Amino acid sequence: MQSTIRPPVKFACVFPGQGSQAAGMMDGYSDFSIVRETFTEASDILGQDFWAMVNEGATDKLNLTVNTQPLMLIAGMAVYRAWQSLGDMKPVFMAGHSLGEYTALVASEALTFADALPLVRFRGEVMQQAVPEGVGAMAAILGLDDEVLRAVCDEVTNYSNGELLEPANFNSPGQMVIAGHKNAVLKGMELARSKGAKRTLMLPVSIPSHCSLMSEAAGKMQQRLKVVALRPPKIPLLHNADVQQHEDPEVIKEILIQQLSSPVRWTEIIRSFAAAGVTHVVECGPGKVLTGLNKRIDANLQSMALADGAALHHATSILV
Repeated sequence: MQSTIRPPVKFACVFPGQGSQAAGMMDGYSDFSIVRETFTEASDILGQDFWAMVNEGATDKLNLTVNTQPLMLIAGMAVYRAWQSLGDMKPVFMAGHSLGEYTALVASEALTFADALPLVRFRGEVMQQAVPEGVGAMAAILGLDDEVLRAVCDEVTNYSNGELLEPANFNSPGQMVIAGHKNAVLKGMELARSKGAKRTLMLPVSIPSHCSLMSEAAGKMQQRLKVVALRPPKIPLLHNADVQQHEDPEVIKEILIQQLSSPVRWTEIIRSFAAAGVTHVVECGPGKVLTGLNKRIDANLQSMALADGAALHHATSILV
């Protein structure tokens, strides 16, 4: 009887950003000592007990941008390391949603864990400082085409006396986020409903990420990145701002600066994976936010979330 050898599965790894954090989110990984070790390593680097924060901390502390950004990088790397400990699994692509792009850079060995943690905490600080609380806002818009949403933002910006409104996230078909001055966001929500949006929802954030209001933060990140060592990624990585691969560390730094004030083009990233022959997309981190988006972008892709230890073992059985 002739045996058949299964060809290797072509898969990509993606890393979540802010919005996936929750108290107790690491509870499902208790069988993996590398998870706790990763948190201990991070606490030694930053001088802050993130394990206590995620297990005992109040939600408002978890949701502070200066805490959330390093916390989600730690969690994403802890889960990725735990999964990699189960077998020799080599993704053909990586990407991360917003802050998750930094986790992808660490996983692809373009950026060290020790350099990434203070960098993303700094990123959170300058983003928080860029716009006073209450001035900016973000809102989810459901059920509009991309071009209609862009037209809504342009119309509000053109008639809002200097206030701006821009697309911030293209998360999946019919699921976008807008950002800008708070009054402009409120006007955009109203106009979007009049154009046929099924639902609009103000997001519980004080920072208008991925729009031009982050230009001050981008300038500070540019200065900080000058002293950060980057290497060419060992695994190809698609970036939020341009949906392209880059090997030159200086170009990657420029893309990270652009990312702060440019929309996250997640729909295009996942479609680019599919066009390159990727069959499975694995979300490395607690939660299932990206997996839900990915299924809506391309139902033919097998999307898996490593949301607990059982999911890590299941993914391994499929991909090894």
